[in-house]
Order: sequence, then structure tokens, then C-alpha cells
Amino acid sequence: MQKKYRLAKREHFHIVFKYGKSVVNHQFVLYYRSSRHIEHFRLGVSVSKKIGNAVVRNRIRRKMKEIVRLHKDEVARGYDLIMIARKPVTEMDYHQMEKSILHILRKASIINIGKKNTHRKSSTLSADETTT
Repeated sequence: MQKKYRLAKREHFHIVFKYGKSVVNHQFVLYYRSSRHIEHFRLGVSVSKKIGNAVVRNRIRRKMKEIVRLHKDEVARGYDLIMIARKPVTEMDYHQMEKSILHILRKASIINIGKKNTHRKSSTLSADETTT
């Protein structure tokens, strides 16, 4: 994930924890706070030592960041996000983790899923079919 999308400083984490809102599901906790001074979102990821050793924690962290990176165009701008992994995430594969992360972002009303170009493709096909 590019540097501009990272939430890295301890004081920024504390501000989001103190003044932000939270949403939970079985696998993740999401803290979020609107931040007017940024034109994109910033993400911080936390995986506790309770979840596993360093190899397991880093693998989970990388997957979480990659999922958000792939959906960054759908994530609302102007938010600081902190995503915390819970224990059940160790038993999930990539697609289950992606589904769970998108669920928690949707629950917080931070992501716009379903507004892809599917309508344009179907209207293009019908226009081509009518000309032949």
C-alpha cells in the first residue's frame, strides 16, 4: 500500500480510538473517523500476538492490506481507518477474509460495492446487438 494510504503514527491511532466509531464482526474490528484534511483514506492494521507468531501475524497483515488496496477505489475518501484482526481470522482463506473485510466496511458505510461498470457493459452489448 502506498505511503499516502498509511496510518502510521501513534498519535493518529490514539485520535481514531478516542474520537472515532467502531464496527465489529466475528473476524475484525474496524475503528473509523472522518478526517477532513485528507483527500483519500488512511489505513492502520493491527494483529495481536494472541493470534500467532510473527510469520502468521505478518501474513494476515499483508492479506488485509492487499484486500483494501484492491478495493481502494470503492472506499470512501476522507477517513482514517484502523482494522484489528481477531482470532478466527487465522482459519480463513483469502476469499473468506476479503468477504469479511468488505462486510465490515459496508457495515460502517465506508465502501460502495456494486457501482462497477456492469450496467455500461450490458447497455453496450444491447446497442451492438441492435445494429446487427
